[in-house]
Amino acid sequence: MLNAEEKLVVIWSSSDREVAKEMALLYSYNAKRYGWWDDIILIVWGPSEDLLSQDFELQEYIIKIREAGIKLEACKKCSDDYGVSKKLEQLGIDVKYMGEPLTQYLKEGRKIITF
Repeated sequence: MLNAEEKLVVIWSSSDREVAKEMALLYSYNAKRYGWWDDIILIVWGPSEDLLSQDFELQEYIIKIREAGIKLEACKKCSDDYGVSKKLEQLGIDVKYMGEPLTQYLKEGRKIITF
């Protein structure tokens, strides 16, 4: 079993496309590709969900990230508010209420970064 020091949660909440491409998605993908972290979860939360639902290039990047083995999650409350839950699920993202899972990740001592 991996210890918390080897687990990363990336929270992507920004609606800024450049932050998505050059920070959240790029770092997540490279962290898995180069083995910087053993276990990575990318959470799409809030405004980033709306951006992702509309941006084909970012959708392709998300598919590449999923295929690399990064677990994808999104906040159901936010995605319902934006009307994009089904679109995110079609991308292979686990859409669920994130309050409890995030709390659990914090209590487990996982490293968390936000973009």
